[in-house]
Amino acid sequence: MTDKKPLKIMYLNPVGDDAVVDPIFADMARDHKLPGTEVHVTALPKEHYAFSHIEFRTYEAMVTRGILRAVRAAAEEGFDALAIGCFYDTALHDAREISGDMIITGPCVAACEIAASLSNRFGIIVGRRKWIHQMQATVHSYGHAERLAGFYDVGLGVDDFQKDHAETNRRLLAAGRKAVEEDGAESLILGCTMEIGFYKEIEKELGVPVIDPSIAALKRAEYAAILKRQAGWVPSRKGSCESPPEAELAAFNVFAGDEPVFGSRIVIPAN
Repeated sequence: MTDKKPLKIMYLNPVGDDAVVDPIFADMARDHKLPGTEVHVTALPKEHYAFSHIEFRTYEAMVTRGILRAVRAAAEEGFDALAIGCFYDTALHDAREISGDMIITGPCVAACEIAASLSNRFGIIVGRRKWIHQMQATVHSYGHAERLAGFYDVGLGVDDFQKDHAETNRRLLAAGRKAVEEDGAESLILGCTMEIGFYKEIEKELGVPVIDPSIAALKRAEYAAILKRQAGWVPSRKGSCESPPEAELAAFNVFAGDEPVFGSRIVIPAN
C-alpha cells in the first residue's frame, strides 16, 4: 500500500458497553488483525442502550438509531471500514447509506461470503429457533439460498454461550455433526457473535471449515479497507445506494444532540 497510515477499522458491539464482552472482541481483534491495522472495539452507551443482546426485533429497532449515530461518527473520525457486530446484520443497509467513504459489513454477510468461497453448501448453527426466520430471509437476500444446507439451533440465548464453555461446545458440536453428516454441509457458520472462540474444536472434530462470524466481519472489513486504499473502491452513491442530502440531515436535525455516541472503546493499535 502506498498510503503508510494504519488502516482504521471499527468493530461496533451494538448493545450497551459490557466489561466482559468487549474484551473478548478486543482479544479477537488483537489475534487476527494485520500488523498495519488499528482496530477500535466500541459499544453503544449503556445509559441509552442497556441491552445485553438484540435477539428480538423490538430491541433491534431501538438500537438502530444508536448504530446510525455511531456509523456517522466513525465516518467523521476517518475510519476506513466498520463491522456491525451482530449476526442479524442489524441496520446494515441503513448504515451503508450514511457511511460516506467508509465501508460497512456485518457478521452474516461476511461469513456467508467466506463460506461460499470455501465450499458449495454450508450450514449455520444458531442459538434459538426464534432467530431462524429472520436470519434465513437475510441469507436468502444475499443470494445464498441454494448453498444453505439449513439452520441448526442449540437452545441457547446470546447471554448463555459464554456461561459454560463445555456445555456450549457440546451443543455446537452436536448441531454441526447433524449439519455435516445428515444434511451434507461442507462448511459451517457459527450464527452468533457470542459463539466466538468455539470454532477450532468443532473444526478439528468434524473436519470442515467452521467460520467464526466475529473474525469474518473483522477480516472482511479489513480486506475492504485494503482494497479501498489500493484500488480506490469506495461505496457507490448511485441508485439505491444514494445517501440522504446533507442539507436535509441538517434541516431535520438527524444527528443533532450532545448525548454520547459510544460507551466503551478499546483501541488495539497498529504494530
